[in-house]
Amino acid sequence: MTFRAHPNPRTVVITGASAGIGRACARAFATDDHRLVLVARGAGGLRAAASEAEAAGSPVRTIPADVADPDACEAVATEAEAEFGPVDAWVNDALVAVFAPFTEISPAEYRRVTEVTDLGYVNATRAALRRMLPRDHGTVVQVGSVIAHRGVPLQTAYSRAEHALQGWHEALRCELQASGSGVRVTMGQLPAVNTPQFDWVLNRMRGRARPVPPVHQPEVAARAVRYAADHPRRREYWVGARTAATLAANAVAPGLLDRCLARTGFDAQQEDRPRRADDPVNLWAPVNAVKDRGARGRFGSEARGRSFQPWASQHHGLLAAGLLVTAAGALSRGLQ
Repeated sequence: MTFRAHPNPRTVVITGASAGIGRACARAFATDDHRLVLVARGAGGLRAAASEAEAAGSPVRTIPADVADPDACEAVATEAEAEFGPVDAWVNDALVAVFAPFTEISPAEYRRVTEVTDLGYVNATRAALRRMLPRDHGTVVQVGSVIAHRGVPLQTAYSRAEHALQGWHEALRCELQASGSGVRVTMGQLPAVNTPQFDWVLNRMRGRARPVPPVHQPEVAARAVRYAADHPRRREYWVGARTAATLAANAVAPGLLDRCLARTGFDAQQEDRPRRADDPVNLWAPVNAVKDRGARGRFGSEARGRSFQPWASQHHGLLAAGLLVTAAGALSRGLQ
């Protein structure tokens, strides 16, 4: 996917920008000299992300912050606009998660996942809208997951947060439409991605945590997020064929999918290698406070660098037209 250069570079805020998808998003937006405000808890990753974006030609401001704190989100927005002027686009990507059976997750751990992965998006979006709504201009992109529509075992806290995020996004979108606002909100539903989070997620499974195959490189997700920011009228974008297949199956046969995940979901989310007692955990504090972990995780040998599904999600009209032509041709041949 290629992007046309913007004649007027925008001011873009990206949370969770120190690693994983957020880090890849920083690179994706830096290609057009956008003014970037990169937000995360880990200073080491932020410094490295800034260096990459600056090398691509973008001016950058880094702001260490925890999006679970609404005052911190407000301060980020204030500092961003003081540095670069009005925020044009805000990308929410910060998250934490726990891989464990529900009965083994403490109330405090559950609350923390909610505060970051759900309320962190709410806090950041509120700060963005306080500035965008009076100007009647701006876009907020929520980086979501297929789990927003389909809960999975061993990720009850993350599933709850993503489902809440999805419902809030839909309600907010309706409110903006009802008011006739020019501000847009959209959401990307992403597949399993090769990010470093599986090395620092709180894990109480027997094996080391891993993404469920098929796995995509974070750049696939970042290109989709960038496209969503450029074309925010769509309510959401699906990334990855497995995402589309899972959401379709869940819509028509959720009980069947329950049984399938009960049978396969436990083994698919962990490696045969046992987890290590000294594995880092980023639930309460960043593990990349000094060291840079980058965008990609340890599953590069199996990760896909391309996906047809984002194109299909972005071009429903062309795809539908192609399917109609194909069906008409097949029908014509059948009648001959």
